[in-house]
Amino acid sequence: MASSLLALLDDIASVLDDVALLTKTAAAKTSAVVGDDLAVNAQQVAGVAADRELPVVWAVAKGSLVNKAILVPAALAISAWIPWAVTPLLMAGGLFLCYEGMEKVAHRIERGRRDRTAAATPIGAADAAFDLDAFERSRIKGAIRTDFILSAEIITITLGTVASATFTTRVTVLIGIAIAMTAGVYGLVAAIVKLDDVGLHLARMPGAGGLARMRRALGARIVGLAPALMRTLAVAGTVAMFLVGGGILAHGIPGVGAAVDEWSRAASAVRGIGAVLAALTPFAIGIALGGLAGAAVYAVATLVRRPEEAKGKT
Repeated sequence: MASSLLALLDDIASVLDDVALLTKTAAAKTSAVVGDDLAVNAQQVAGVAADRELPVVWAVAKGSLVNKAILVPAALAISAWIPWAVTPLLMAGGLFLCYEGMEKVAHRIERGRRDRTAAATPIGAADAAFDLDAFERSRIKGAIRTDFILSAEIITITLGTVASATFTTRVTVLIGIAIAMTAGVYGLVAAIVKLDDVGLHLARMPGAGGLARMRRALGARIVGLAPALMRTLAVAGTVAMFLVGGGILAHGIPGVGAAVDEWSRAASAVRGIGAVLAALTPFAIGIALGGLAGAAVYAVATLVRRPEEAKGKT
């Protein structure tokens, strides 16, 4: 009896050791996608009222957990019964991300045009027509929708890492990565969007000593840098959509992935800056491919929408 118990404990320890090792490996492989996820979701909260930022982040985080609750069993089922479907599904997700990125670019251009004509709009008219609740709901819905694609990429990469492990280990690692990535990403998003509030609190702290003055100076600096950080994240989030989507397409289209590897090797031969060029080549190709794919899908979607919009106006 005692020997059986010791054997069971040894097996459990072995499984836990495998889970820890594979979780660490999967986390390292998905770190790039997690960085993109962070930039995209921090961008999605931009423009939300200050007192609603954390509730919006929490709503998106809950939606992300629901996404992963769907994706983890779906990934396990697909890998077990129809493994050939993984690549087409990823390609569809990559195209959707590219489309989302191009849609954001188009909306930013359109917003710039509207801003140039804002002087002709009576003061308060635009505010009266603006529905803050609808804007918040659209932000949450868009963030959860984008999170679904990025979460699918994280789950798929993780699944590839644990493909040869036992079923129990695969399930444990996938669930662990899903929870850890959601907590990490949305915890950081919450910290980023409240950074200006932290700076404002420090800037308003009373006191006449040198430490108090340093705190106020630091707070003022944080308040000054926060808008620039959010603008940077807005740009980074859009670029991340092209990068991740284009990267998925590059690895899914036969021959493109090999060509990217070949170009990276050729770039590494450049004297002095070869290592830097080799590292940047896949990113540049991914962004370019993602931009082209996004423009193509956006153009098709626009052509499809026009007849429907025309019907709606008649």
